[in-house]
Amino acid sequence: MRGGRMHRKTDSEETTNSNEQSSSSPPRSPPRRPLYYVQSPSNHDVEKMSYGSSPIGSPHHQNFHYYISSPIHHSRESSTSRYSASLKNPRNIPASSWKKLNNRNSHDDLDLDEDEDDGGVYDNTRNFRLYFCFFVLFVVLFTLFSLILWGASKSYKPRIVVKSIVFENLNVQSGNDGTGVPTDMLSLNSTVKILYKNPATFFGVHVTSTPLQLSYYQLTLASGQMQEFYQSRKSHRMIAVVVFAYQVPLYGGVSVLGNSNTEHMNSVALPMNLTFEVRSRAYVLGRLVKSTFYRRIRCSITIHGNKLGKHLNLTDSCVYK
Repeated sequence: MRGGRMHRKTDSEETTNSNEQSSSSPPRSPPRRPLYYVQSPSNHDVEKMSYGSSPIGSPHHQNFHYYISSPIHHSRESSTSRYSASLKNPRNIPASSWKKLNNRNSHDDLDLDEDEDDGGVYDNTRNFRLYFCFFVLFVVLFTLFSLILWGASKSYKPRIVVKSIVFENLNVQSGNDGTGVPTDMLSLNSTVKILYKNPATFFGVHVTSTPLQLSYYQLTLASGQMQEFYQSRKSHRMIAVVVFAYQVPLYGGVSVLGNSNTEHMNSVALPMNLTFEVRSRAYVLGRLVKSTFYRRIRCSITIHGNKLGKHLNLTDSCVYK
């Protein structure tokens, strides 16, 4: 109908119009997916957690970043990269985690130091054992060498020969002892000559002696002291020792000297003994190795009143022990 007459659309037209509208309208965009983020706990290690987000409209990266890593699904490569990034930017690491990292590094350093200390202790122990072995070997060799020297020195005994004695004077007179008891008093003066020889080729000797004593049986009448001296190797000397007596009380013990007149003294024959001991000490190797030689000497002497001032040969009259 014209002029206000309505035409009814057929079903085919409606279908065609709906298809045209649907094709002309713009396509709908897919709904935005929500963003996810994970906040790191304050007291967990950095390596146990990673942050992930999904960029808008990037479906290719959704599967890569859209996850929460756990200790079980954590990969070695991602952990190493995040650990390196954390070291480069320490402000992103919580304080507690940074302390744990420092503590772990310090523990590693301590372990290395302990290993080095153990190695040093082992080296010190080995060096100590080596030094101890060298010390023991040195002591053994030194002891053996010292014994050899000591044994060799024993074959170089000093030679001592009493050559002669001379009586310068002999006098007997009446007097009093220290307590005032009257008795005969003896005075004499004599000189003993001794030859001392050191045959050693590699050491000298220090020589001392006991007092030289002239005695009539058990009664000591005169004495003298030999001075200490040093005798070098392969050398000898003649020693003169003065043996004298001054106002020695006899108490009647020497009957042959009972008469003090001149004629009687010229006919006197007084048997006496000269005794002494000589000690010779050799320092072969300083104070460590030393040898000592003792020589006891006993000489039989007869004093004749008419032979005063003459030398008496004692070479064959002495016994050496």
